Amino acid sequence: MQTLVEFLEHNEIEKSEIFTHLKCSEVEAKILQLLAKKYIQGQDDVLVLEVLQELFSTKEYEHLKHLKEFKKLLELGWLHQQSFAPIKISDITPLEILNTAVGLTPAFLKLLQDGTLEVDLPDIKAYNDHLEYLQDQFFRIELYQKMSVIRQNTHDHSLGIDRILNKVKLLEKRIQERIQQTKETLILDKFFKQKKMSALEEIIFIALLREEYSSTEASLREMNTLIELISVDEYERIKNRSLLEEGSHLLESGIIDYEEMLNPFGGISRAFYIVDDILQSIMHPHKNKKVRKLKLDTLISEQDTFELVESDTTLEDVVLNESTKKTLNNLMKQLDKEVINRLVKWGIKEKKNGIDARIIFYGVAGTGKTLTAHSLAKSLKRQVLSFDCSKILSMYVGESEKNVRKIFDNFYELSEKTKTEPILLLNEADQFLGARSSGAITGADQMHNQMQNIFLEQIENFKGILIATTNLLENIDKAFSRRFNYKIEFKKPNESQRIELWKKMLPKDAQYEKDFDIKKLASFNITGGQINLIVKNTAYKVAVKEEPIFYTKDFIDEIKKEKDASFDGEKSMGFLN
Repeated sequence: MQTLVEFLEHNEIEKSEIFTHLKCSEVEAKILQLLAKKYIQGQDDVLVLEVLQELFSTKEYEHLKHLKEFKKLLELGWLHQQSFAPIKISDITPLEILNTAVGLTPAFLKLLQDGTLEVDLPDIKAYNDHLEYLQDQFFRIELYQKMSVIRQNTHDHSLGIDRILNKVKLLEKRIQERIQQTKETLILDKFFKQKKMSALEEIIFIALLREEYSSTEASLREMNTLIELISVDEYERIKNRSLLEEGSHLLESGIIDYEEMLNPFGGISRAFYIVDDILQSIMHPHKNKKVRKLKLDTLISEQDTFELVESDTTLEDVVLNESTKKTLNNLMKQLDKEVINRLVKWGIKEKKNGIDARIIFYGVAGTGKTLTAHSLAKSLKRQVLSFDCSKILSMYVGESEKNVRKIFDNFYELSEKTKTEPILLLNEADQFLGARSSGAITGADQMHNQMQNIFLEQIENFKGILIATTNLLENIDKAFSRRFNYKIEFKKPNESQRIELWKKMLPKDAQYEKDFDIKKLASFNITGGQINLIVKNTAYKVAVKEEPIFYTKDFIDEIKKEKDASFDGEKSMGFLN
């Protein structure tokens, strides 16, 4: 504690032992000296105004001129400001600091205690084990975090960042020297070389691995935080985003993955994590884990109940009526894990259960119900187990009660075996959801009612996310309607939406007549599914011509055929943005 006592008692502060380490003015050092005295007396945080009044004259508000010194000390990292919300220090004006409380940071207290901020680097000797190697790597991430904080909070990045950067370089060199002296293979170092990971990819991976060991509240998992960690300036932040976007080496190689959710403010956030198999091999390198999670697609090939769907589109890609889109966005917010945690805390939801939602998509054929269900799953990073309800009677005549239960039993069994949470999609669910027969009923009616009662029971107790699609909501039995928490209508697209659909669905790299008129095509009141069918039918006819040129009239002819045929039962094709 000799350094502390010397700093507290020194009258000529610029001659104190730690002054050169502070990189600040004499006035700023005197502020730190006073705050250190108050800290020793038991005051952790002190009002800025109180310090100003004690050190400087208040005559003609002279003390207010020294607010800038507090701002500089905050930027240097010697002081912290008490606040309930995250603050970017560089954005604070000096006057905003006046009536706030400040205190000494751990870095400054360490300087007072040790007389230096230099951290002992590890000796150059072989690693004893895997954990000793990880300890050095985690220290490396800690230094990168310190640099990131300085870059975000200060105007002048040279205020201490050069010192930390030099320490990082020395540490990274020391790690490589220790690896060379280690005879046994280090699992993580071997993994980096096998996966041919770049230096920046290594930092991202180690940062995520440190989160697993430290069990912090996802402080390094968020995309922007990871980008800040490895980027010096705005140019690098933009360039380095590619390391965490679709198609990147880390994602494509199955090294890391992410959860993507709409946050309560309407934005999309990504939280990254290391894929479980890789995480286990790194954290428990000597544990031979024989039990492996079964792949859902492998089990699906062995049964005939469900079709496995993995969508290429998210909700961002789907063209929807504004009211439908707003409802879906609100639904996404309510499925956010933070919201679920609140419901658990309030006692509304059981902690052991994941996200539960029973949803009906209703509207005429071709309005995008099925595609939207697939896209919702993609946005939630889920797979879809789809069941075609139109087949239920032909498949299960005579055993309806047993086999309706079997649909749900199979779903739960697949989820349990694969340790996944797929979405159950019941397409064309009118057979299940329609009003039950009453009065004088036939044997067939009785069987149908019995089947619906079992279905009603399964819906009531369903755990997970279930989506049922149907054409007409008014035909649904009221008992079923009450069991669904979300009923979302899909309307026919308006003219502006139809223009968007035509632009999306028209063949690319094709030749069109000079005055080709999309607006004229969009004037016809048809659905996205019908547009999809018309485009395909027209393309087949044009493709066989000697001069394969698309004319507006070609499409209009097909539109008229489609409208005359009135294929209301045509299976919904969905549509994209």
